[in-house]
Amino acid sequence: MPDKLVMTAEDIRRALTRIAHEILERNRGAEDLVLVGIRTRGVFLARRLAALIARFEQTELPTGTLDIGLYRDDLATRHGSLALGRTDIPVDIGNQRVVLVDDVLFTGRTVRAAMDALTDFGRPRSIQLAVLVDRGHRELPIRPDYVGKNLPTSLSEEVQVRLMEVDGRDEVAIVAAGEGREA
Repeated sequence: MPDKLVMTAEDIRRALTRIAHEILERNRGAEDLVLVGIRTRGVFLARRLAALIARFEQTELPTGTLDIGLYRDDLATRHGSLALGRTDIPVDIGNQRVVLVDDVLFTGRTVRAAMDALTDFGRPRSIQLAVLVDRGHRELPIRPDYVGKNLPTSLSEEVQVRLMEVDGRDEVAIVAAGEGREA
């Protein structure tokens, strides 16, 4: 099955602009906000959101990187080695409003692991979730606060978010399961 392009670079730009406005509206501005991107593509999306918010509000938001490798609930069943990345949260998140950012929301297990990891760094006032794509198929009761695109998929499909910083282009595509990297 060839890739089915579902979001172009312009679609991604528009979705992130809308999400940035929604974050500011819901939180009544940028005060006490921290954006934390989940490795890998969530980090770049968080940085883009921070840049948009900086442009709208003339204020820089602290933006962090979160690696959830050690918090996954499938460590015992994974084959091969676990590649850990760096976690870098530049501020104390205690009593802050943290917006977790990821590329694709699927089962909810990544977000659960991210919330567990975050609480090791402090007790935020609230945790909100922003995702570029919500593809459904939740296994846990997790719902995003901000969504770029709801994209119903079958379990035989994968959603691939491709970003300029990692993949050399901005787009979202649906591919047959097993034909590309795991989304």
